[in-house]
Amino acid sequence: MKPNPYCYEHPRPALTVDIVLFRRHGGRDEVLLVRRAKEPFRGRWAFPGGFVDENEPLETAAARELQEETSLEGIRLAQIGAYGDPGRDPRGHTVSIVFMGQLEGRAAARAADDADETGWFAADSPPSLAFDHDRILRDARALWERNAEGPR
Repeated sequence: MKPNPYCYEHPRPALTVDIVLFRRHGGRDEVLLVRRAKEPFRGRWAFPGGFVDENEPLETAAARELQEETSLEGIRLAQIGAYGDPGRDPRGHTVSIVFMGQLEGRAAARAADDADETGWFAADSPPSLAFDHDRILRDARALWERNAEGPR
């Protein structure tokens, strides 16, 4: 492979996507989480997500990761932020682009790929989360609640 003449020698962070998926169930807001099958944070709950493939659009990566880890597809996702503080991922400097969506109805999520289990949890009292997903959830909930108060 021919080297790219426009690349400079410097460290590059990894790029991931995370998906915060909400639903309204039994009068409360719930969020979909996956139990991680691999380190880091094996056995802990996190948002569905993963690494962006080379030359893959971010929206495509988010839809792919959601489908691979939960079997859910065809859900409209909107980009809501980027999280890249050093130390957020013990594998190295990793920037995550976060997408948010809403599940209408009762579609069942099934764990696959590097997720051992899926579960819906009260958005205001989730289990202990991996990475910086507690911060991401706080930000996503604030946006979710602002949007729920406005016209639909």
